[in-house]
Amino acid sequence: MTSSIAPPPVQAGAEIFERILTAPSGLVVLDSKDVPALVEQVRALARHSGQAVYLWQPESGLGSLRDAHIRVPDCGRLGNALRYMQQSMHFGVYFLLGLELPLSAVDAGLLRQLARAPKGHVRRVVLLDAPPALSAHLGDLAVRLDSEDSQPRRLRLRDGRWLA
Repeated sequence: MTSSIAPPPVQAGAEIFERILTAPSGLVVLDSKDVPALVEQVRALARHSGQAVYLWQPESGLGSLRDAHIRVPDCGRLGNALRYMQQSMHFGVYFLLGLELPLSAVDAGLLRQLARAPKGHVRRVVLLDAPPALSAHLGDLAVRLDSEDSQPRRLRLRDGRWLA
């Protein structure tokens, strides 16, 4: 008798999070059709895994996705948040949502420096829903990813129709 043990279900957002961590650049531009749903998936993943994942927004500053009540002090402005990310020597994934153009020369320079972060520790800065002009300005410094599942969809035959 053989028993087959099914692998545990993959948590939503885990595949995109893994692609962010393995990106060759410290700066990732992530395209998503449903940004709020993606943020909630990453929040659930951070709570489950205990990883240091942060979200910066203009109205609320930099805060932990794992612990919603934890805010990083003095990181309300983008420049301060980018300096905090640059100086941190710990693992961290920082999602930036709501960036508006034009960026100051200092902020653009900090983003370029974060893209060339040293290979010694993992730190990723992820631009969510970034303006196309900013993506074009960053060029090859940033890795462009899509939040859609990269796994090919397996078609199934159901009631005489092929379904994805």
